[in-house]
Amino acid sequence: MIGHLSLILGFQLLGEVIARSLGLLMPGPVIGMVLMLLLFIAKPWIATAIRPTAQGLLGHLSLLFVPAGVGVVGHAAALGSDGLAILLALIGSTVAAIAVGAVTFSALARITGHADD
Repeated sequence: MIGHLSLILGFQLLGEVIARSLGLLMPGPVIGMVLMLLLFIAKPWIATAIRPTAQGLLGHLSLLFVPAGVGVVGHAAALGSDGLAILLALIGSTVAAIAVGAVTFSALARITGHADD
């Protein structure tokens, strides 16, 4: 399990190094995730070996939101002064994300021939 966690975090670190050294706008963890996906495609047995560790992390994902919640409470004054703008940004970004996801799903369904399913 330690080896699997090291591999996951190693890809995140590699993504960060690539993003920062090349000045890319894409976040480092996303680059690391894409690189790890390429590794999984090239060597599927690695994906099978890491699956239990990844599922364990996903099972405790809610713990990762605790620092964000503490940050919100710590900046309660900003919520008072900029609350409406923050609320509108949250609603707008949620609607945009759902719309982009739906359009992407529809396009992929058409491309793969599963539009009628």
